Amino acid sequence: MKFKETQPWKFLDEFRGKEFEGQWPDIKTMFHISCLRYPDNLCFRAFSPKEETFTYKEAEKKIKEVSYYLLSEGVKKGDKIAVSGKNSPEWAIAYLGVIYAGAIVVPLDYSLKDQEMEHLISFGGVSRLFIDKERISRINADCLVAKYSLEPSDDNIFVLDMNGEEREAEKADVKETAAILFTSGTTGTPKGVMLSHENLVSDCYLAQGNMNIYSTDVFYAILPIHHAYTMLAVFFESFSVGAATVFGKKLVVSQILKELKEGHVTMFLAVPMLFNKMIAALMAGVRKKGIVVYGLIRGMMGVSGVIKKVFGVNIGKKMFGFLLKNLSLEDNRICICGGGPLPASTFKMFNELGIDFVQGYGLTETSPITHLNPTEAYIETSVGRRIPGCEVKIVDPDSDGNGLIYIKGSMVMQGYYNNREATEEVLSDDGWLNTGDVGHQDENGYLYLTGRKKSVIVTEGGKNVFPEEIEDHFQLYDDIDQVCVIGYLFDKAMKSEGIRVLIYPAEKYSKSVGGDKAVIEKHMAEIVEEVNKELQSYKKITKITVVDAPMPMTSTKKIKRFEVKAMYDED
Repeated sequence: MKFKETQPWKFLDEFRGKEFEGQWPDIKTMFHISCLRYPDNLCFRAFSPKEETFTYKEAEKKIKEVSYYLLSEGVKKGDKIAVSGKNSPEWAIAYLGVIYAGAIVVPLDYSLKDQEMEHLISFGGVSRLFIDKERISRINADCLVAKYSLEPSDDNIFVLDMNGEEREAEKADVKETAAILFTSGTTGTPKGVMLSHENLVSDCYLAQGNMNIYSTDVFYAILPIHHAYTMLAVFFESFSVGAATVFGKKLVVSQILKELKEGHVTMFLAVPMLFNKMIAALMAGVRKKGIVVYGLIRGMMGVSGVIKKVFGVNIGKKMFGFLLKNLSLEDNRICICGGGPLPASTFKMFNELGIDFVQGYGLTETSPITHLNPTEAYIETSVGRRIPGCEVKIVDPDSDGNGLIYIKGSMVMQGYYNNREATEEVLSDDGWLNTGDVGHQDENGYLYLTGRKKSVIVTEGGKNVFPEEIEDHFQLYDDIDQVCVIGYLFDKAMKSEGIRVLIYPAEKYSKSVGGDKAVIEKHMAEIVEEVNKELQSYKKITKITVVDAPMPMTSTKKIKRFEVKAMYDED
């Protein structure tokens, strides 16, 4: 297999010794370099509630004004300032304003309850908060000395109205902490991932070793931007090359399609749930045209996929342009899936339609990108090839080569904030991070995931079963909205587990059968029977529970497995 050996970050040589020293610039300098290279390029854009645009020159002017204001208010290097709100140019300007002031930015999940947010603010020693106007009066942690609004407000200063006398902040060292991202632990001792300027900047550029991005690209930020995936793979990647970011606020398919079209988006990053819904809706529309048309289009897709994969020629974009318009992807160059496992069938169908569709892998603790499928050499069953500068080792592999995945490189976090015990559990003295994920890699550095070590189910025969492997088989069933596979103890003496599936049916399907519980349960059992036929004997589901309410999810639409397991363990 041939790979392109590129270093898209070579242009930094032009600025080394002038704007920065050493291998990597800090975040402020990275943004500033793009402002020097592309002052008039579109930087930030939003359509809701009204259209807003900022060029790089305009964005940096506002960012500097925010930093001057913060410095005039006594903000010092190392102060921790939180940003929380719906995706918007104001969120981005506040984030970078904090960085330009030499402070540490703490992006917080806007979906947290008020008490949970206050807990993280107190634990993190956050002194100031940028937040949307609707919640500004409700967040009242003792350590807060000031709150600022991300929307026009009568009671609190609006981020775009900030200004102060021009002054220089103390320069950050690339090894110093730039951001603290909380991954879990909204009660008890939270896990705040400390990421340095070097972590974030190096990861941003090194990821481009597996994928070329350009100053003409337009990224779409639809997933919550506080999350490491969107923050790095959309926000940072876009401004590292002088590209634009379009901010979306609602994870609603109709609005997403509208903004993809209006924004002429070329780089669309999302989670499996969204891509599965899009491809399922598209194929359902094709089926309505009849079995002959459906069979013809699927046959043409198969031919297109083979030509693209074997010869590297993309004929799908022209052949299926009429279908891609239905997904508002006619301007799209690349789709990237992250944040969870994706069925190989979804991956394959997007590529057959002419989209350069790839998936990647990483953790908040790795800034987060460690693996990304090159568009010219993608493997549908892999989460990607390791990026330059990333080392991977598989510890204690089983007979199939699957073991714990360990990562080392400049992208690996500094540790968990004020939590030495949790840091020592996952990070060795010589820099190896235990990801907690299980999988194997091939000789070309491609990674294949099996599941999470913590969620493994040990069956009667002593076999290890990963819930994610089974859940993958349900992803394209439209009548199911959520599925969660957990273990249940059926032999206490032997501590053997059976495999149980919790299913929340799609609202549309439930309404179509009048909410008849018996009919719904029968249909779900039939789907499970179909899935079981595809599974090895020791992976077969032996207990089905149809739940009446949606299961709790994270902001990136992953089910909170351990919370759900605790809810249903007594059943």
